[in-house]
Amino acid sequence: MTLSELVAAALAEDLGPLGDITAALLPSKATAEAFLVPRTDGVLAGCTAAREAFLQVGVTNISWSAWDGDEVMGGTSVAMVKGRLASILTAERTALNFLCHLSGIATLTRRYVDAVAGTGARIRDTRKTTPGLRTLEKAAVRFGGGVNHRGNLSDGVLVKDNHLAGVTITEAVSESRRLWPGRMVQVECDDVDQLEQALAAGADLVLLDNMSPDEVASCVKLVAASVAERNGSRCLVEVSGGVNLDTVAAYAAAGADLIAIGALTHSAPVLDIGLDLC
Repeated sequence: MTLSELVAAALAEDLGPLGDITAALLPSKATAEAFLVPRTDGVLAGCTAAREAFLQVGVTNISWSAWDGDEVMGGTSVAMVKGRLASILTAERTALNFLCHLSGIATLTRRYVDAVAGTGARIRDTRKTTPGLRTLEKAAVRFGGGVNHRGNLSDGVLVKDNHLAGVTITEAVSESRRLWPGRMVQVECDDVDQLEQALAAGADLVLLDNMSPDEVASCVKLVAASVAERNGSRCLVEVSGGVNLDTVAAYAAAGADLIAIGALTHSAPVLDIGLDLC
């Protein structure tokens, strides 16, 4: 679904069968100037979707003083919207729903990124996204300074614990190489035994799940020791499960290359942004 189609669906959901019956009470020629104003500091994301919402109801005069990825201050306008008052109010909630939600993701991502600054670790999202909004949510993660996990099940191989009910780690990696050469092969590891199997099989990345920082540090040493056996190829180390803002720095210090945070997309609080009429 394109951005235009996604926004159109959101507007249709909001308009219902009769359209904006409250805005219909306003004089048809009434115009207004309004500002989009964050109530608190944060990182902006979702500007293209918000703009599209206004454009689709005929409001074309929109000027932005900040854009996706910019840090914004509470109380300072990020955009000015001019046009027919009824149309501005019709698009208001849809535009703000996109802007507040996606800015919330970017803002939370930036907090995690700042928490591991200087360590070399990168903050990564997951596929725990809102159905239909994955592309926008993953873009918001990038605007916050994070990096993206695979966008869909075709992007790469990730062998998880449930897959191991029907295939071994060695078989999974070998068959992946045969069927999809060039695709990244990742293996989720719950313990050292699985880690050693994944390294021996030649996995590109190991996902250490629900381990403590000390356990991760020990696994990182095993990964480093395996480089010679892998002809100089170093396996990337990702950490997931139970990581929060209080613990993320410890996992970064343990040597993780990537730290997966599902909360970036499934639990980020919105950045409160309002539309203020002059």
